[in-house]
Amino acid sequence: MKKIILLLVLIMAISVFSEVSGKGRAPIRTVPFTAVHFNDNFWKPRIDTIRCKTIPYAFLRSEKAGYIDNFAIAGGLKKGKYQSMFPFDDAEVYKIIEGASYLLSVKKDASLEAYIDSVITIIASAQEPDGYLFTNRTINNPLHPWVGKERWELDWNVSHETFNAGELYEAAIAYYYATGKRKLLDVAIKNADLVCNTFHENGIVMAPGHEVIEMALVRLYEATGDEKYLKQSRFFLESRGKRKFDKFSEDLRENGKYWQDHLPVREQREAEGHAVRALYLYSGMADIAMYMHDEEYHEAIDSIWSNIVGKKMYITGGLGALPRNEAFGKNFELPNASAYCETCASIANCMFNLRMFRLHGESKYIDVLERSLYNTVLSGISVSGDKFFYPNVLEAGRKGQERSLWFDCSCCPTNLSRFIPAVPGYVYATDKNAIYANLFIGNTSDIDFNGKNVRLIQKTDYPWKGEVDITVDALQTGKFDLKIRIPGWAQNQAVPSDLYRYTEDKQKEVKISINGVPYSFAAEKGYAVLKRRWKKGDKISISIPMEVREVLSHKAVKDNRGAVAVERGPLVYCAEFADNRGEVFNLSLPLDAVFEVRESSDPLKGIYKIKATGKKYDISSDRKNVTESDSYLYLIPYYARAYRGAGEMKVWLPFDGKTIKAGLYDELRLIDEVIIGNEISENKHDLQGCNTRTDRSTGWRDAFDGWFSYTMNVDPEKLQELVLTYHSTDGGNRHFGIYIDNQLISKETLRTETYDVLMDRVYTIPRQITSGKNKVTVKIEAFPGNIAGGIFGCKIRTVE
Repeated sequence: MKKIILLLVLIMAISVFSEVSGKGRAPIRTVPFTAVHFNDNFWKPRIDTIRCKTIPYAFLRSEKAGYIDNFAIAGGLKKGKYQSMFPFDDAEVYKIIEGASYLLSVKKDASLEAYIDSVITIIASAQEPDGYLFTNRTINNPLHPWVGKERWELDWNVSHETFNAGELYEAAIAYYYATGKRKLLDVAIKNADLVCNTFHENGIVMAPGHEVIEMALVRLYEATGDEKYLKQSRFFLESRGKRKFDKFSEDLRENGKYWQDHLPVREQREAEGHAVRALYLYSGMADIAMYMHDEEYHEAIDSIWSNIVGKKMYITGGLGALPRNEAFGKNFELPNASAYCETCASIANCMFNLRMFRLHGESKYIDVLERSLYNTVLSGISVSGDKFFYPNVLEAGRKGQERSLWFDCSCCPTNLSRFIPAVPGYVYATDKNAIYANLFIGNTSDIDFNGKNVRLIQKTDYPWKGEVDITVDALQTGKFDLKIRIPGWAQNQAVPSDLYRYTEDKQKEVKISINGVPYSFAAEKGYAVLKRRWKKGDKISISIPMEVREVLSHKAVKDNRGAVAVERGPLVYCAEFADNRGEVFNLSLPLDAVFEVRESSDPLKGIYKIKATGKKYDISSDRKNVTESDSYLYLIPYYARAYRGAGEMKVWLPFDGKTIKAGLYDELRLIDEVIIGNEISENKHDLQGCNTRTDRSTGWRDAFDGWFSYTMNVDPEKLQELVLTYHSTDGGNRHFGIYIDNQLISKETLRTETYDVLMDRVYTIPRQITSGKNKVTVKIEAFPGNIAGGIFGCKIRTVE
């Protein structure tokens, strides 16, 4: 009788699952994260931290910010006004639920599940009878300025209604797979059906302003097998390029490129506009190219990928060069100090390249994915799981860059909350003939290969060491090819383009053995193809030499001319102040440097540092000359920066001393400098002010209808100048006076430019103001109703 009951339960479970199962099939399928269990020393602790720290912390911050209360108020469970800052804050809750669902899928947590159930009940209460779910409009008190008077009216721009919907679908699917509970899934399907009934050729024809629903609808298709969701995704993609914009304008919002709405997607060939939106769009295009076998989509998305990897990607895998509009720059426009490289863009880059791999089956896409994953994604979150970077610069001055506890726009922390638990799903993939081993991470995995189970055990100390063992622990079939990715960096290719290249070809050969016997493998699309009838206990050993490599940029990347970067394995390295006597801007790394790799101790325990021979340049004690001396440089993985305070950091180091010497000779003129946003420096210079504001992460200060001042050193005899640093995107009502010892020396009005750059403006100080003095007060004061600054730098130097 018990057996009959169990059989009935099993049949019921299968019938329920068939309603929401993987009916949408692709030629290459990733092995789900639920089948891949990490047990290594690098990734497993990070996922445990997301489970124990980041997810609870993110839910707590969401409660405090009013995100969850918004649903309760919209559902009539509470009274009040719209609580939070942005209309897309609904989506932040969905993303945290998605990440928590991934964790529940691997390890049950009754308390967490009960909490999420309570949140889902609140979310469901906010859904309107026809399926519409968007708390700001339902509450309508106040209606956010970004939200139109009618539903969907401003979704092409900034309302984020379909964006929220897309993140809802992702969360609902994840929670259903984790628990079998349909409540949130039913909410999502009801909303998706409303979207399908609203956006069509005889209804609203509009491209979403913030893409994500395109690939979320594909996920819903994969989960339910209902092709209307796949077709709806394609409809949204096909809606681009129909809205009228000013194609002659250079402003991204005026010409439509900000939203990737300037051309039909089939005609797009370059990565344009807001980087995160763009990468979500390109992910959706890759999905449609794969499922609908659309050659025009193939051609468009291949060209866009080549443009990114060949002209617009940082060595760290970061994307989006420009702070203004969080956008891609022009071809080869890759500034380091002002790099934006939003953490979300790196996450989206991983999503995009996984889809490109599924489309083409080539290892180069995983190479790009891995570069973003191990560098900018990991840079975006602290090892403690509760501090975050929004932008990820490749160069920081003395003020440095510090991770923040949270952001008003909290997309990066919530995105990390859902992405890192999903990393196990990026390790393996299958097609009808082969199992692909894409990432090297210690794990035990049960892989469904054409309906037969294959269990693989992977052991490795990657990314620190290049030795990887994969053991066949169990199998129901021995007939399959095992395709092991040979990373591009192990084949003397920094990236799959000519954007970056190694200074010399010194990479050693990758070796593979099976059961201790060397195996001569054939290479196919970047994979070592191991053809064999496998048996239990077979052990594959891969040895990937991890040489320290120096990297040069394409000559068109102006900021990197005369400079070199350092890589080892998948990791990009940087020089940071804490290892180099407090300074890195006075160091050069020659092209023939000698490297030594060593394991670090506290406070960066467990990482591998690099010691390199180089040169050091200093101002002489009499401050008349610049001296050169042999010196060692110490480098750490880029993701491990900013754990020992804020200070200088560089990824790209000069390979000779010419530019350093020029800068130091220029510094001989320096009398005094305030490091803006640095509490110690600003206090040292007696910061005073009214209505003044600052941001320590990016290092600026301004004052809204107020003022701020610093006391600074001057030379009592020489003619001097004040140098203030502004950002080209600051404009609007920034109209202010510049005073020294209460004497007006200049009036300034900032305007918004169409480019992103930090720019110095020089103001000559009348000699009579400083004559006979050792100190003066520099005051920046707004004219009534205006803003003073912001300034990113403030120094006094002698006139040449």
